[in-house]
Amino acid sequence: MIAADETVDVLVAGSAGALAGAYTAAREGLSVAIVEATDQFGGTFAYSGGGGMWYPCNPVLVRAGADDTIKDALRYYRSVVGDRTPAELQETYVRGGAQLIEYLEADEHFAFKILPWPDYYSSVPGARHDGMRHTVSKSVPDERLGRFRGKVRGPLDHERLGTTQPELLTGGRAVVGRFLWAMADNPDVAAYLNTSLVELTVGGGRVTGGVVECDGDRRTIRARRGVLLAAGGFEQNAEMRAEYGVPGTVSGTMGSPGNTGLAHKAAIAVGASTDLMDQAWWSPGLIHPDGRAVFALCFTGGIFVDKAGRRFVNESAAYDRLGREILAAIQAGTVGAPYWMVYDSRAGEQPPVMATNVSFSPTSAYESAGLWVHADTLEELARKIDVPAANLVETVLRFNELAARGDDEDFGRGRESFDRAFTGGASPLVPIDAPPFRAAAFGTSDLGTKGGLRTDVDARVLDTEGRPIPGLYAAGNTMAAVSGETYPGGGNPIGASLLFSHRAALHMAREESGE
Repeated sequence: MIAADETVDVLVAGSAGALAGAYTAAREGLSVAIVEATDQFGGTFAYSGGGGMWYPCNPVLVRAGADDTIKDALRYYRSVVGDRTPAELQETYVRGGAQLIEYLEADEHFAFKILPWPDYYSSVPGARHDGMRHTVSKSVPDERLGRFRGKVRGPLDHERLGTTQPELLTGGRAVVGRFLWAMADNPDVAAYLNTSLVELTVGGGRVTGGVVECDGDRRTIRARRGVLLAAGGFEQNAEMRAEYGVPGTVSGTMGSPGNTGLAHKAAIAVGASTDLMDQAWWSPGLIHPDGRAVFALCFTGGIFVDKAGRRFVNESAAYDRLGREILAAIQAGTVGAPYWMVYDSRAGEQPPVMATNVSFSPTSAYESAGLWVHADTLEELARKIDVPAANLVETVLRFNELAARGDDEDFGRGRESFDRAFTGGASPLVPIDAPPFRAAAFGTSDLGTKGGLRTDVDARVLDTEGRPIPGLYAAGNTMAAVSGETYPGGGNPIGASLLFSHRAALHMAREESGE
């Protein structure tokens, strides 16, 4: 609880990637106040099963013998993102990850390992097919977190299904946990839960702090060096989604409950410029019995069909690419909401989805909700999912022919590295010929919005004239994504969030006090 105004060097709004900024500021000798809108730290990061960071040529990879080069990584990233975001911002990200890992490894609180994860555009020059640009945090026991023990958000099964919260922090929870552990004994780090930044204060031509709200009470935290806004996106705000034209719904997002865009609004109110406000990190969403579409990936079989009972997409494509194609088809009116994955019974009742992010409920729950159906024939299945029977039969026969050949001439499924990442390198073209035939309902999901405040390479927020606003910084999904309208590789959102939060703090450490 906070009862009076206070003054610190750095005010940080958010507790996911923002923690990299808070930690860096504290390590560089600055006092820090962290405000988190919800009752737990970690934001959307804490839901990530991997918590990966896309950091080419970082020390962890180099020690393992990776033969990558920054030149190749830059070539790849620039080819994928194009000119949608500033070239210097892209280069700062691609080059900066290795330096951040080196910085963190100098502190015994941090430890990393490799989790191979192929780049998402493997046909683009410079792409890495072996996944050796992807690094994750090693797990950490919750008991080590001191005053922050028991205060890391997630995982999703705990929040949505009521399962016991694990004592061992893994994936994104490990990233969050290690930063909290590193700050737990630092008296110059204050951290406040259930506290939202609702307004920025300005004086002498710079941002001087923020007004925060806790349980309806407001107070001011002054910041001598600056304010870092890394409070997530606005995916949980239906009005803002509608205002900026972000497809999908609040019920389908994977974003943290506190991601309502308050930090965006506060910055816009003091003249900040924005970009990419209609964009998000997309994915297909398996619909669960509670009616929510949940981010799903790693499809090892099955096909998606449109309203006409026809395939319309490479089902094994990287999730953001796949999600964008699905959204385009829905907006064109050719794909329904929901749409259906058609599969067979070779592996049982459940759809062939390796990563559901929220665990499967009993089959009966999906069937009672009309979300999973089965039939002895494709014709009968077609009637149950309301598509033309002749088309569905023809579509499945065609797919089975392609599976027998081992080459998807229609949509290229299996031709890129990511398509085969979860089948041990085998073809993801699995025939649908083992009755009873099945279908599962899908919708669209997102990992959060990616539109936000325009920044320079030091994460300084820019005004509408392109000039830095003194004392104001942004990172994570509060910052307009460095990757523009693309998702180049696993760990790009987390990696960029951590890096630009870190760079913001380093810049503040170099700055003289604003007082």
